[in-house]
Amino acid sequence: MEHRIDFTLKPEIIENLQAFAELLKKDVSWVLENALEEYFAKVEKELLEKSMADENAMTNLDYDEFWEGVDFDD
Repeated sequence: MEHRIDFTLKPEIIENLQAFAELLKKDVSWVLENALEEYFAKVEKELLEKSMADENAMTNLDYDEFWEGVDFDD
C-alpha cells in the first residue's frame, strides 16, 4: 500500500539523495526507504537498551545495599 506524505528537505539532503541514488543505480524512493528502515532499527535498539537500563537501574543494588538497614534480630 502506497501513501503520500508531504515534507520538506534541505537542498543538500536532496543533492545527497540524488547522488546516492545515481551511484547505487536505484531510485530516490529506494534510498529513502532503506535509510529510514535502518534509522528505525537503530532507534528501536536504542530505545530497548534504554528501557533495559532504566529497568536495571531500579534493581542494581548489590547484596550489602539491598540488605542495608534490615534488622535480623527479632
